Amino acid sequence: MKLGFNSVLFGGHDVETAFKYAALCGYDGIEISAIDGMSEHLVLDRWREIAPAIRELTRKYNLPVLAMEQPSQDPRKMETAFQAAVAIGCPIVNCGPGGKSGDDASFNESIRSLRALADMAGGCGVTLCVKAHVGAAIYNTPTTLRALEAIDAPSFGLDMDPSHIHRAGEDPVAAVAAVVRRIRHVHIRDCKGRQANPGAPEMQANGRGDINLLGYIRTLHEAGYAGPVDLEIIGAKDYDAARCVAIAAEARGHMQACLQACGAR
Repeated sequence: MKLGFNSVLFGGHDVETAFKYAALCGYDGIEISAIDGMSEHLVLDRWREIAPAIRELTRKYNLPVLAMEQPSQDPRKMETAFQAAVAIGCPIVNCGPGGKSGDDASFNESIRSLRALADMAGGCGVTLCVKAHVGAAIYNTPTTLRALEAIDAPSFGLDMDPSHIHRAGEDPVAAVAAVVRRIRHVHIRDCKGRQANPGAPEMQANGRGDINLLGYIRTLHEAGYAGPVDLEIIGAKDYDAARCVAIAAEARGHMQACLQACGAR
């Protein structure tokens, strides 16, 4: 498994700051945030201008771009995201599931949209991933399995996030075992409690909450998963760099210990 973090953790800082501290904390790569309003790291309207700088940062810090996160399903924005991903050597684009929970019409519309976007991603040579998300049409294991059955394209995969599954009232370890063959990306963080939001940024750091992340990573390892595991911490845009680094380092240490405990490193 390749350990990284989503640069949105450093959303209040420039993208080089995220690369610099990812390297200093010992991460294997980085996920680039293209999330409007939460960072200015990959602004898709200016991707042709920004892409050369990102390629240079990957060389300077010896950190590959493991994935990109862009939550919108707007076809024009997603086409731009796929083009930008190719330009910076990024193999995976993560987007949101859209829709709302418990509404079949909303679920079906999400599937239609994601199927079309997966075809678009395949044409660009990248993989589109989506995760279950609190409040969205795909929000738990049953809806995830329905989506995976409905979209069987090789360019479509699951982005598995234990915190959203935990907040859906499920056991993330059992959930990951049910879907692991279709996982192409992992967003990871901890969560204390089962409220709608993941909590303060510090409490999202691995080891701070209630999720059995050792069991989660062990299940991934035993199933042969070798893809990206990217820490995703939201809400830290106003934090100074030192607070962001503390979260990144603490979580990376926990992930490394989990990998060592299950024989993955």
